[in-house]
Amino acid sequence: MSPPRPATTSSDRLPVSVDRPRPPPHGSPPSLDAHVPLQTPVRPSASASPLPFLSSALTAPGRVPQLRTTRAPHLYAMWRTRPGGFYGLRAEISMWGSPNQEYSQDSGASIQIYCQDGGHYNLIEAGFHVSPSLYHNRDVRFFTYWTKDFKSASCYNLRCKGFVAASGTALVPGQAITPPSSYGEYDHYIRLSLNKDPKSEDWVVYRHDLQTPSFLGYFPVEFCSGTPRIKALTGFVNYLNSTRGPPMGSGHFPDENDDDKTTAYFRHVKNYDSKGRAFEPITVNMAPFS
Repeated sequence: MSPPRPATTSSDRLPVSVDRPRPPPHGSPPSLDAHVPLQTPVRPSASASPLPFLSSALTAPGRVPQLRTTRAPHLYAMWRTRPGGFYGLRAEISMWGSPNQEYSQDSGASIQIYCQDGGHYNLIEAGFHVSPSLYHNRDVRFFTYWTKDFKSASCYNLRCKGFVAASGTALVPGQAITPPSSYGEYDHYIRLSLNKDPKSEDWVVYRHDLQTPSFLGYFPVEFCSGTPRIKALTGFVNYLNSTRGPPMGSGHFPDENDDDKTTAYFRHVKNYDSKGRAFEPITVNMAPFS
């Protein structure tokens, strides 16, 4: 029997100004290969329809800044805002593996916040990916990432100064997640948020598919302090020009049945305001992606 849908929380407002977690010790945190179990969702009602990944397309110059510039091409399916005064996003992200992915390739999905810093944008993000070159296997893993201007500095997980993991959290950057969704059989997801704490001004990451919101850690404010900002929900694949790219999500476009067991999605999307309160997104301000 499939486990029940995760319980919803009694409030859309997150705790703010939480006690600062202690930074983890230097080096990789322990037990990253101990898989964290996922929940199996019940099919949502029509009022909670998913936002499926769009068709993949190359990022056009001058639109959204290029990511991970050591690899090309970079293919994205992106739902993003125009630049503005934004404070974060929450979304339910479907989990898909990529068992045949080559060592040099990367695929996944994430919540992204771009913050203007002078004449360029910095990026912070949290999500899930398959990256054999980073972990030496093809497990689906929770990850965090930041980059300053997309060329001078960047870092995954806890490998250098940046994201600070909460003490005792059950989901650490780099942690393996299991099982992923299986095409036509079952649908697995995790619900994450990345938003600006109204008092500390740090960018906090929570997991929301448990009985109560679980604080996973934060990006210090200096990693994303400028405005205007762009927020985005993004599926991505990165690979070398000499190789065939891996699938994005399930590797299939949405069909007329809108079946969660066959299509990758972002669902139950929420925006955050300056006081840390979640609210329904207003999609009329979303920029077309082409």
